[in-house]
Amino acid sequence: MTVTGIITALIVGLIVGALGRLVVPGRQHMSILLTMVVGVVAALLGTVLANAIGIATDTPGVDWGELVVQVLLAAVGVALVAGISGRGRRAL
Repeated sequence: MTVTGIITALIVGLIVGALGRLVVPGRQHMSILLTMVVGVVAALLGTVLANAIGIATDTPGVDWGELVVQVLLAAVGVALVAGISGRGRRAL
């Protein structure tokens, strides 16, 4: 992977992670770095999953089906990380 590919993956991961945080209701206490890690993992897994189920296509523009899969995986990842960390709970 080239330097350009790594930078692109980080930018896409940050965007997908941020969109995943927006989809999950409530407030998540996660750092930007953790959001980016969740986003990069979701972007990679989303691409693999979209290719496996036949959603991903080679189009010259944005592949909306693949992006939806990536954002949904990022939302699940954000919810899991926020739930596991336990800092998102309200005090009783």
